[in-house]
Amino acid sequence: MNQTLAVWILIVFSVAAANLPFLSDKVFGVLKTSNPAGKSGFLVCAELLVMYFVAGLLGFAFESALSNPFLLGWEFYAITLCIFLVLGFPGFVYRYLLK
Repeated sequence: MNQTLAVWILIVFSVAAANLPFLSDKVFGVLKTSNPAGKSGFLVCAELLVMYFVAGLLGFAFESALSNPFLLGWEFYAITLCIFLVLGFPGFVYRYLLK
């Protein structure tokens, strides 16, 4: 796998992972909740945070496979979390603002 393909796979996965908590009433798209009204806001935030870590692990796996991984500080993780939240904005709009 070359670097360009790895970057595109990571971008597409990140967009899908950031929008999944908002587009599905099931937890991680698989588990049904006991609440008939759907997922709570806390559960959506927790699911979004877990998906952020999964996307980060996928990115780290790609980086490790293609080159030597770099040591990253807290600033990198703060910025990537903000970018991940921005990627999830279309799902937020669909779930809370359009309905």
